[in-house]
Amino acid sequence: MTAIQIARRPDPEAVERILRELPDWFGIEDAIVGYAADARRLPSYLAIRGEHEVVGICLVRRRYPESAELHLIAVSPDHQGDGVGSALVAAVEADLGVDGARILQVHTVGPAREDAAYARTRQFYRARGFVPLQEFDRIDWDGPTLVLVKALLPADTEITLGS
Repeated sequence: MTAIQIARRPDPEAVERILRELPDWFGIEDAIVGYAADARRLPSYLAIRGEHEVVGICLVRRRYPESAELHLIAVSPDHQGDGVGSALVAAVEADLGVDGARILQVHTVGPAREDAAYARTRQFYRARGFVPLQEFDRIDWDGPTLVLVKALLPADTEITLGS
């Protein structure tokens, strides 16, 4: 397995390509085009294997200095389960911690809509320390949206274990 490198630069073409590989999550043309446009203006993280193969992408939205949102995270189907998504989340968390953010949130399809793909998505976020905050109807789309949050530690925080 080739190591994953995280690059911090926009790549709207990679965003569009990866989203088109994931029709169970991103099957709406307007959404794909919108995310590709977002990649031109939002902070972007790329997971790269080898020299140039972009296998995962993440876009971050900042509305307040103390908080941020994972606006988009997607991993090519052939690389899901390889640690690509975890590497993207870890890079975002590290940068946000240095920049003073204290809370990271993400929105996804809520459990009120039965969907195996999004059940896996929610499991991914929970395994990375996100906790469900609230499910809303019609905030991001016409169905239920689950908001998950995670507390971020400041970059200079020391953790002492034991007594």
